[in-house]
Amino acid sequence: MLQVTLIGYGAVGQAITARLHANARVCVSHVVVRAAKLASVQALLPGGVQAVSSVPANAQLVLECAGHEALNAHVVPALQAGVQCAVLSVGALAEAGLAAQLEQAAKQGGTQVHLLAGAIGGIEALAAAKLAGLTHVAYTGRKPPSAWSSPDTLQASRQKAAIAAAGGNQLAVILESSAREAARLYPKNANVAATVALAGLGLDATVVRLLADPSVAENVHEILAQGAFGEMRLEMRGKPLAENPKTSALTVLSALRFLHNRAANLTI
Repeated sequence: MLQVTLIGYGAVGQAITARLHANARVCVSHVVVRAAKLASVQALLPGGVQAVSSVPANAQLVLECAGHEALNAHVVPALQAGVQCAVLSVGALAEAGLAAQLEQAAKQGGTQVHLLAGAIGGIEALAAAKLAGLTHVAYTGRKPPSAWSSPDTLQASRQKAAIAAAGGNQLAVILESSAREAARLYPKNANVAATVALAGLGLDATVVRLLADPSVAENVHEILAQGAFGEMRLEMRGKPLAENPKTSALTVLSALRFLHNRAANLTI
């Protein structure tokens, strides 16, 4: 049986643990959380799962679902120690140098770090098309106006002005920039744009448009890719996780598929 160490026990970590509990091939053995939360998290875990404050030395596979801080604190050291890791917080890799740091840590430990597709599809096709040469990759994200929030004061002001100029009930373009800039200005919404960029032309060459659309209730993702392979157009309308409407259900399913494939004899 493949034993998985989770980093984080928020909505995604809880959903993964619950869905793997009865799996015959894969199980969660440990959950890494802050020391102050060990007792409270342990009380929530199924039998046989242990809450710990660091990745165990004998860990087989680590799955990160806790955010940027966890990559530096836990994923990098685990990779250096030779533990295979999978990352859901791909948006964090928009920080200059972090992708190279993860790659170097994996090289040092003689292992691999896997960036999971999460809430978006088409990543395998995009990465395959990259081998022949891509000329253009664009990602467009559409969400209700209230779903967009930037910690950058200037961008928050620009967003408010764009929505107001559109009349409040019309589609408004709140940002058009590179994937790296989009991740900086909208870190809570960065994972999909960063994943598309890392699979294709990179964070600086991938065009990102973020739209505030009062006509939609869900998150809408669109990819346009062109190159020697031809052209790909993809639109996805993701439904939220039942346990937490702020989380995409496909994010959890993407992680489950990865874990199933690590233990299965036949994969696709």
